[in-house]
Amino acid sequence: MIRKAGSIFAFLLLLILSEGCSVSHLTRLAANSFDNGEYFRSIAAYRNIYAKTKGRENKAAIQLKIGEAFYKIGQYRQAESYFKSAIYKDPADKTSLLRYAEVLRANGKYGEAIQNYQKFLISNPKDERALNGITSCQTCQELLKKKTSYQIENLKEINSRWSDYAAVYPGLIETEIVFTSTREDATGKVKNPVTGEYNADIFRSDFNAAKKQWDPPRRIDESLMVSTIEEEGAPSFDNSGNTLYFTRSQTEKGKDAKVGIFESTLVSGNWARAVKLSIGNDSLLAAHPSVSKTGDKIYFVSNRPGGFGGNDIWMAEKAGENKWGEPRNLGPQINTAGNEMFPFIRDNGELYFSSDSHVGLGGLDIYRAIPLENGQWKVENMGVPINSTGDDFAISFYPGEEKGLFSSNRDGSRGDDIYSFLLPPKTYSIEGKLFNKVTGGKLDGAVVRLIGTDGTMLRLKSEDASFHFNLKPGVEYLVTAFKKGFLNTKASISTIGYDQGKQFSVKMDLTPVDQPIKIDNIFYELSKWNLLPESIASLDTLVALLNENPTVAIELMAHTDCRGNDADNLILSQKRAQSVVDYLISKGIQQGRLTAKGYGEKIPKTVDASITKINPFLKKGQLLSCQFIESLKKEEECEICHQLNRRTEFRVTSSEYREKFTP
Repeated sequence: MIRKAGSIFAFLLLLILSEGCSVSHLTRLAANSFDNGEYFRSIAAYRNIYAKTKGRENKAAIQLKIGEAFYKIGQYRQAESYFKSAIYKDPADKTSLLRYAEVLRANGKYGEAIQNYQKFLISNPKDERALNGITSCQTCQELLKKKTSYQIENLKEINSRWSDYAAVYPGLIETEIVFTSTREDATGKVKNPVTGEYNADIFRSDFNAAKKQWDPPRRIDESLMVSTIEEEGAPSFDNSGNTLYFTRSQTEKGKDAKVGIFESTLVSGNWARAVKLSIGNDSLLAAHPSVSKTGDKIYFVSNRPGGFGGNDIWMAEKAGENKWGEPRNLGPQINTAGNEMFPFIRDNGELYFSSDSHVGLGGLDIYRAIPLENGQWKVENMGVPINSTGDDFAISFYPGEEKGLFSSNRDGSRGDDIYSFLLPPKTYSIEGKLFNKVTGGKLDGAVVRLIGTDGTMLRLKSEDASFHFNLKPGVEYLVTAFKKGFLNTKASISTIGYDQGKQFSVKMDLTPVDQPIKIDNIFYELSKWNLLPESIASLDTLVALLNENPTVAIELMAHTDCRGNDADNLILSQKRAQSVVDYLISKGIQQGRLTAKGYGEKIPKTVDASITKINPFLKKGQLLSCQFIESLKKEEECEICHQLNRRTEFRVTSSEYREKFTP
């Protein structure tokens, strides 16, 4: 069972008759059309019958057939409405619950889909499709959130209002794309009864470097060696690009279509007459070819006996000139009870394919299968944006690179459209901005060094207060910045664990040595000098700064507000300054670098730009003296000024300190 219009090679639908139907209450015309896979034609016939049918159960049966036909050609929204109406008319018929759940999932209605899967499982508790469907609904939100780094683009110059899909590069030629299309330029001017579109043909388009876009597509050949009135598509090339493999459906009136894989060789610029490959039993379906790098293996789709249900992916090995060995099913890790199709074997041995039954986002998703040493496969969903809640299929890669093509009918598509994809190179870098810690302004002309555990040692002078370094994966780095008149500062970063690349951004504040620096968030017990635990983080930052600048000596300055006794304030501030010094010494800072000095209320704070930004009632340069504070009319403004005066600061007293050792 293959159920997509243009996107799922239409002639495959003609061969899948595994799901029988009761025709006791339907006319032979509609039943035959449906059984022959002529779903587009059967929809019109069943609609005519529905208008003349009486009885809820009879009407429900017809709606199920219409819904099934819409499902087969990938028109899920129409299918949903018919299934819903049929189930309402005849709730006793449980056979439609699975299909209804699948179209609900394809339409993004995950909660409703789960309910219908669960109803179906009551009578079919081990059904793989229903169990996987529930898992898909439960995990789809996670898949949607985990967006990969692939970049995709709709190739609008190539795509038409018809179905365009299954695009590949011919060999190593990246300026040409070969693809399948049901557009009006197709050779056979015959509407396909499955899809209502023209029989598909193989087209090509060249990239116009001057215009920087793809030229209008044209048929791959005009000699009818490849393009015929029959349906052709799903092209695949060998590494040279000179041998073309594709699928052709040959129909005869009154007989089932014969779908097989054909081969054509490029001779003097023209394609030779296509020859059908002999793969297993010629009477069985073989489609969607993909040839290995060495040309000795071919992967394809078939519904032949020995599979796991629906359409499976098979592989055959070359057994001589124009001969292939007995096909081998790729097993249950690849194939499911649903449909697997459009295989693509990459030059690195990875297999890519589409499936409607592996855990995914709904409809068809694209999967990567990585070969393991024990002969098994590790299968994983390609994720967003390669996959969507629509049908995503027929992926192909340009040899040796993380770029290629795939097809989708997702939102924004005109039908089945061709998309390009590219995985940008994994890049690692750091960009930084340098600022004056006191004024907050940009600081230009600083020297920045980058030191890495891989031996990297780079140095540059910042321009416009910024810097940039390219990094390597799996390395730990130290970034240091220094400028005369400022204390050194540093930042640590690591690219370890970032498999998809990483761009780091850092802000580095350099502290000037010519003015006092306030230490934020230093708290003491009320009217005491004991440090509160909330102060530790800020003090540890000061410890780090002193370790980064080992030749600097500082004075710790503590200030109080102007309330209370002057002498008491002076003593309190001295003890508070000493408490900070004692903490720094406990952290390994040499005592000779530290001086504690309490100033009480002697040195009120002078307002700077950073203060006026937070407190607009204050002007830059204003001295917060007791006289000024008492002149303020609002109590809350007075309290703000007192808080600004109660501060702990440090200033650099020497930049040439040398550590002294005691024998």
